[in-house]
Amino acid sequence: MSNKPRIKLPESAAKGDGIEIKTLISHVMETGQRKGSDGQVVPRNVITRFTAKFAGEPVFTADLSSGISANPFISFFMKVPGPGEFEFSWTGDQSMSVVEKLPLNVA
Repeated sequence: MSNKPRIKLPESAAKGDGIEIKTLISHVMETGQRKGSDGQVVPRNVITRFTAKFAGEPVFTADLSSGISANPFISFFMKVPGPGEFEFSWTGDQSMSVVEKLPLNVA
C-alpha cells in the first residue's frame, strides 16, 4: 500500500530558472517472483508509471518496472515557464493510483 508521497520543490523560482524536483513514495515494489512464508508466490505489486505535469502539460514521465527498488525516489530538472501548479501521479498494479498537486511559487 502506498502512503502520501514526499515532494520537494524550491520555495520560490523565477520564470526561466532551472529547478530540481524530488519525489519519494513509500511502496513495496514486489516483483511477483518471491515466495512468502507460506510457500506461495507473493503477487506482483509495482508502480508502473510516474508522471509530472506543470500547468496541465507533461514535464516528466517515467515507466517503472520490477527492477526498481522499494520506495522509489525520482528526481528531475525543468525550466520554469511561468506560474502554475504541479500534478504528480503514480500508477501501478493492483489498481494503485496516487495523485498529488502542489503549486510552484513563481516570483
